[in-house]
Amino acid sequence: MDWTDADAAEQARKGDQQAFRVLVERHSQSIFRLAFRMTGNEQDAEDTVQETFLRAYKQLHRFDGRAAFSTWLYRICANCSLDLIRARKSRKEQQDSTGEGATAHWLERVAARDPSPERLSQSRQIANLLEPALQRLSEIERTAFVLRHYEGCDINQIADVLGVGANAAKHSVFRAVQKLRRALQPAWEVGAR
Repeated sequence: MDWTDADAAEQARKGDQQAFRVLVERHSQSIFRLAFRMTGNEQDAEDTVQETFLRAYKQLHRFDGRAAFSTWLYRICANCSLDLIRARKSRKEQQDSTGEGATAHWLERVAARDPSPERLSQSRQIANLLEPALQRLSEIERTAFVLRHYEGCDINQIADVLGVGANAAKHSVFRAVQKLRRALQPAWEVGAR
């Protein structure tokens, strides 16, 4: 059956498990990407995806169709990610930063085949600067940046996910970009040499 998201959500609300499975299959990759960018590691992202779909299933009656289903899921995922980050901070758990981080591993997987050693080196350096810089952004800035630059959401979708106006969403993306540019400046200076 070829359902729209709204149709599948309506059928899932009526108890059709296949309809909800369609929604999970359709959106799991984008939700994983958002969770990975928010949490910084694969295991936390996988846990966040599961929690996102569990919450979505339990709260399906709250989806009213005013926003796109994907936007509604992004909001749930962002909240789950932020909950996990807050819990991690409150327990003062630190990720192991001695080896290559999850971002460096991810960048190498999506890089061109047989990149030059210089390119690999620069990618590692950028990844080593990017991950901590993303974590230093405020929760709203990080969410806005990830949704805009990794998920390709427009400003209105970001505003819906964050629960703010379009101007506040634009400002959050702008602030995040400015902060990340400053954090990545050393890598660009090395690459220009």
